[in-house]
Formats: sequence, C-alpha cells, structure tokens
Amino acid sequence: MPMFIVRNDGSAPTGVQVKLRRRTPAVVASNADQVDWFCLGDPETARRAGHAVVSLHDGWYADDSGGGVTIFGPYWELRDTPFSVREAAPDPVVESDRSRETDEVVNVRKAIFGA
Repeated sequence: MPMFIVRNDGSAPTGVQVKLRRRTPAVVASNADQVDWFCLGDPETARRAGHAVVSLHDGWYADDSGGGVTIFGPYWELRDTPFSVREAAPDPVVESDRSRETDEVVNVRKAIFGA
C-alpha cells in the first residue's frame, strides 16, 4: 500500500490510515498553519475525496521531533531517529507461481539491515 502526504489546515484526513503528522515545511507551505499527514491508502481515492495529495519519492522526510519517514521504492519506515526504526512496511508477498525453482527472491533490506 503506497504512502503519500495529505496536506491541509490540520484536520485529520478521513478514508486513509494516518501514520505520522508534521508541520508542513515553510519552504512549501502556503500558510504557517499547514500540516502534512503521512497516510497509507489509495492516493487517487484521497484526491477524489477533496484532499490535497503530495506523492512521496525515495528519500527522508523529517518530522517535528527528530524522527521521520524514509521511503525507498515500495517500502517505507517510520523512525524515531534517523537510525531507529519504529515501524516498517510489511514485506511484499512473494509470487507463488515462479516457473523455476532456481529463481530465489532475496529481501535485500532484511539481508543487510535485519529489519
């Protein structure tokens, strides 16, 4: 399930699962009271419901308390600090209909970082 930002005046968005909240960075905020809600769900459904949706790309999105969200490909992690993971996206389901037994799927993130 993709993560995206709903940017608004501070009202909690409906129809999505909110994972994190922060003040909108001043460089992109249209006013001082804007809030970014990091959400899981369908961004198109959120747009149709009238929410201002911001797509997320690979990178680090700091929150207001020293942690934040990291995005890499389809994976996301919520962090209390840049180095401590509080919650992570579930591992993807491996295709069950692989044609050859020699095709091994390796979760590189888990193999390297153990998370």
